[in-house]
Amino acid sequence: MTGRRPARTTGPLLLAAGIVAIEFAAAVTGFVASTLLPVVTAELAARGSLGLLIAGSTLGLFVALPLAGRVLDRLGTRGTLAAGMLAYVGGLVLAATARTAWTFALGQFATGLASGLLAVFGIGSAIRHLDERLRTRVVAASSAMWLVPALVGPAATLGLEHLVGWRWTLLVPVPFVLLGRLLIVRAVRDAPPDRSARRPLGRTLLIPLGAAGVVVSAGWWPLAIAGAVTAVAGMIALLPPGTARFRPGTPAALGAMALFGVGYFGADSLITVLLTAGFRVSLGEAALVLSAAPLAWAVTSLLATRFTSPRLPAAGLSLTALGTTVLAVELLAGGSWVVAVVAWAVAGIGVGLAYPGLYIRATTAGASGFSATELATAVITAECTGQLLGRAVGGALSSSGGAGGLSASYLVFGFALVAAAVAATRATDD
Repeated sequence: MTGRRPARTTGPLLLAAGIVAIEFAAAVTGFVASTLLPVVTAELAARGSLGLLIAGSTLGLFVALPLAGRVLDRLGTRGTLAAGMLAYVGGLVLAATARTAWTFALGQFATGLASGLLAVFGIGSAIRHLDERLRTRVVAASSAMWLVPALVGPAATLGLEHLVGWRWTLLVPVPFVLLGRLLIVRAVRDAPPDRSARRPLGRTLLIPLGAAGVVVSAGWWPLAIAGAVTAVAGMIALLPPGTARFRPGTPAALGAMALFGVGYFGADSLITVLLTAGFRVSLGEAALVLSAAPLAWAVTSLLATRFTSPRLPAAGLSLTALGTTVLAVELLAGGSWVVAVVAWAVAGIGVGLAYPGLYIRATTAGASGFSATELATAVITAECTGQLLGRAVGGALSSSGGAGGLSASYLVFGFALVAAAVAATRATDD
């Protein structure tokens, strides 16, 4: 018996370390993808297919989510890890060797599919095994994981791109993803699969199906609108009752998370294209702007976890909306690089203020009675659906309208963030 005690003690720590490592991998992946987006767009002649380039991985994630529980039951945690890593590495290799936008998107789709295999299982385990205090520290540590990538990621990516080309540079995140996944699986390897985590296949697939309609609409707005409505309908069907009406408490927090995903991640996915195509600055200058928001987010988030004011999420999201809208207006006014840096940094400060409190509220049952599995599923669905819709809608608008399309995208993102701030005011009331 004494031999087993350390395992029970270190299990939560291993799980926390795995989650933090995955966040670092996500930061590296995000900076590599965003920095290289203008290069990949030019190389693949895909200016009219931005939606394909930026939404493929999230589409794969949503296809994987309803399959994750079934795969875990059949293969176990180790088998699922092996299958996920094979799909992840294979997808990156496919993207790195792509000659067309569609092939690149297929590779990104495979990496998203791999990430989704353990998503519900990993977050559900965190909610079950980590108390609120440790989860708060994990959120702060995860935010800190963006500091080094924000400082050196864009410059290092550009340096590697010049040395070995963008195709080899895409493979940089692989070791970090492997480490995080191994730590999580080691921490929860003895935990039985939670069969209540299984998602209804048809309703879940409405989300990627609808987003795919937006991505491939090619400027035909009836298809784009139908796709957006289908994706939102799928999200509402999966989220807890009251989320669409922003019912006070956890449902409102989940609604705010979804709108936050639309606004912030949509804007972030296009920032280098906005700067290079709209503001006409170099890729190096665009990379500096790219770092501004995540760096501000990481530093501010570390400070924000020391405060518990229920007003922080709404105030932070309002700041993010302001910074995002300024980018849209400044693009129409001619485009100042200095204003872009300041505006995107302000947006990041807003996220740093808002995200820790909003995330904890969305993953705390409170008076809602939601189980850990329900909360894990809901948080993934809310944030990732928002992210997917933001990227799909932003890509569709930006592909068809030049500078005007980019400006319209950022106005849409700003509006979504204002709506998220309003929803956040209801998240603290039960």
